[in-house]
Amino acid sequence: MKRHSETASTKLEKARIAELLAPFIGSASLSDSQLDAIHGYIDLLLRWNSKLNLTAISDPEEVVTRHFGESFFAATQLFPAGDSCESAIDIGSGAGFPGLPLRIWIASLQLTLIESNHRKATFLREVVRSLNLGSVSVLTERAESISLSADLVTFRAVERFERILPIAFSLVKPQGRIAILVGREQVATAVSTLSSADWKAPILVPLSRSRTLLVGSRPD
Repeated sequence: MKRHSETASTKLEKARIAELLAPFIGSASLSDSQLDAIHGYIDLLLRWNSKLNLTAISDPEEVVTRHFGESFFAATQLFPAGDSCESAIDIGSGAGFPGLPLRIWIASLQLTLIESNHRKATFLREVVRSLNLGSVSVLTERAESISLSADLVTFRAVERFERILPIAFSLVKPQGRIAILVGREQVATAVSTLSSADWKAPILVPLSRSRTLLVGSRPD
């Protein structure tokens, strides 16, 4: 007999996923292949979650709105044209948000996921393998120990927020961007901590009272 999470994931059809994500992507649309990837990703996430505690959310529809919705909203704001040859680093990827949805949105994105927890990194590699996502690498390291840089650096829900901000910004290429998904109360901290960044006005995530997308660029 299948576990509840597996059964629930199977019942969440692609049409329902598209419906749940519609408020987050505006006038854009997801292709069948993108919806297939999201459906497979949800299934893997819920099956692995009981062992790794990847998310406290067990309801598939809430997984879509809370994790995928926020991440795809960031994708549409960062890449409104739906295409890019940029490189990206996602710090503290955990269950893969927002990094992997960014890659699902932009097939040509060169993505590096940074996750120091070995078991979570194993999960990320399994998602990449199962969904056949090319141009994605997973590094089981801490962000401060890597020597890479990218056009875009992202993170979401990391521990030691103030400490990770300058580390993340140091990985941004000249004229590149940092994009963080944070609570509204953390915006002032980010702006004051990285005063050299050229910050855009924070954008409230749809269906949220406090979650925001904050994007800053590196001027040098």
